[in-house]
Amino acid sequence: MPVTFVVVPQWQGSPSSRAMRQAEGAAAIREDLPSARTREVSVPLEAGDDQGSGIARFSSLQLVRERLTDVLDDIDGPAITIGGDCAVSAAAVAHAAAAGDVALVWFDAHPDLNSPDTSPSGAFAGMVLHSIVEGAVVPAERVFLAGARSWDAGEEVFAAQTGIRAFSVDDLADPSALVDAVAASGAASVYLHIDLDVLDPAEFSGLLDPEPFGLSAVGLVAAVKALTERLPLAGATLAAYAPGSEQGRIDDAPTLLRIVGALASSSR
Repeated sequence: MPVTFVVVPQWQGSPSSRAMRQAEGAAAIREDLPSARTREVSVPLEAGDDQGSGIARFSSLQLVRERLTDVLDDIDGPAITIGGDCAVSAAAVAHAAAAGDVALVWFDAHPDLNSPDTSPSGAFAGMVLHSIVEGAVVPAERVFLAGARSWDAGEEVFAAQTGIRAFSVDDLADPSALVDAVAASGAASVYLHIDLDVLDPAEFSGLLDPEPFGLSAVGLVAAVKALTERLPLAGATLAAYAPGSEQGRIDDAPTLLRIVGALASSSR
């Protein structure tokens, strides 16, 4: 079944003062997607307020989550959600997990395991995986971090308490250990969250919060293919593209097309 792309130009989950670049990044990716198989979720212009949640811009985030859920509920087959900031995975993972036993592989330079109590920024993009695990959307034993290399203290504590497994960039040089661990979890399918800052900024420029010594694009695509050769794709997120210039967009385009192509072909 052909994959459906759902574009969500959300910026409100990001802690960055340049967060709007992620909305621009979602729009840039959309230009290369097949229009007949692409849907878009409307994102409010206003930042929103925390409504006492401890989460910055919570009201707007909640509205986008509801709108994204409505769109996903109307789609047959797997969807690739294009952010915007990576908080869009909260609704996308929940939708995929409702259909069966899903493993979640979280490709990200940051583990996103903070809570409102531990977050230094209050930004939900840094809490989204914590919310997925804490809310039992996906059990911790089926959650796998891939490429994380910038941890806050509270995130380290939560990962240790829950037993979430982490695979470093070096571990992913051969993705077989990650693939074997995911398959051994007993999951029937796999959801792939890809925050583009998992990539090495030396070869990909469009990042708000680049972390050195990241995964190569070749390594990321190889891991995607290896995972989806073993387990069916339940869905995917591609998030946090933040081009800083037109030349940067041109330079990044081949990498983006390879990643999108690997995800789309995995759903067939």
